Amino acid sequence: MPPSLEQIYDAHADALYAFLLNCSRNHALVQDALQEVFLKLARFPFLLENALEPRAFLLRTAHNALRDLLRRATTRTAYEEQHGVEAPTLLLPAFPGDDEAFRHTVEVSLRNLPREQRAVLHLKLWENLTFAQIGEALDISPHTAASRYRYALDKLRDVLRPVYEERL
Repeated sequence: MPPSLEQIYDAHADALYAFLLNCSRNHALVQDALQEVFLKLARFPFLLENALEPRAFLLRTAHNALRDLLRRATTRTAYEEQHGVEAPTLLLPAFPGDDEAFRHTVEVSLRNLPREQRAVLHLKLWENLTFAQIGEALDISPHTAASRYRYALDKLRDVLRPVYEERL
């Protein structure tokens, strides 16, 4: 028996929301995209039946829904990106006394990455997807996913290395 819409939502909604929020930083737009995904599944419950990787299929569907919404709201989205809607804290203290300033610097550095690189980095680090799965989710080649990941790490390294070395 295939899982119900409620089971699918419970299993995947948080991950989809985090991924979309990392891509867009616009809570309202993310909620709309997530609603589009689950409305689509409610209308066409058979969509997941042929998916080899349900999570990857849902990530791709969510990414496409977000991309469609972004196209329709280009001006508003550009304004929000320019003015930096605050993102939720992605990094929790690793140990008591963890340096709040350093964690803040890491979060700001992550937010300043280009959207495409942020999306790949999120899927690789927080979702543990392979580059092939990331490519499928974002409709790009695995090589492009790997390149965006490498570029994101290089940018983060360039920004964070001086801060890290300063702390030593």
